[in-house]
Amino acid sequence: MKENMIKVIKVEVGQPPVTKEIENTLTGLQKEVEGNIECVYLNDGCIAVINEEGKLNGMQPNRRIGADIICGPFFICGDDGENFASLPEDEIQKYSLRFEPTEAFTGEEPELEPRCEVIGFDFHGGM
Repeated sequence: MKENMIKVIKVEVGQPPVTKEIENTLTGLQKEVEGNIECVYLNDGCIAVINEEGKLNGMQPNRRIGADIICGPFFICGDDGENFASLPEDEIQKYSLRFEPTEAFTGEEPELEPRCEVIGFDFHGGM
């Protein structure tokens, strides 16, 4: 069941993370990341919702997630299998601690370069 409002951890550039409730609509989600959304699925069932074009638009580097640097504001929410969901309390604590230290970037990090992965394949349809 889709929640109208969801509790998330919001991470702004150069700021400590904050817990907040946001509107669980496309417009509400886009407002939080200042543009089109992209989902980065984390290994624990949570989702990092980022600005799809953060690097292309020249947004400031924010935090590292895995082997990438997220540019611009983002938030972490839960996943109920079909919809975005509120972040459980234990995950709020975990991500608050994880993103508490702000990170400094030189601008020379290779992860800041926009990239696109193209996967090609041969398809031989036939009878």
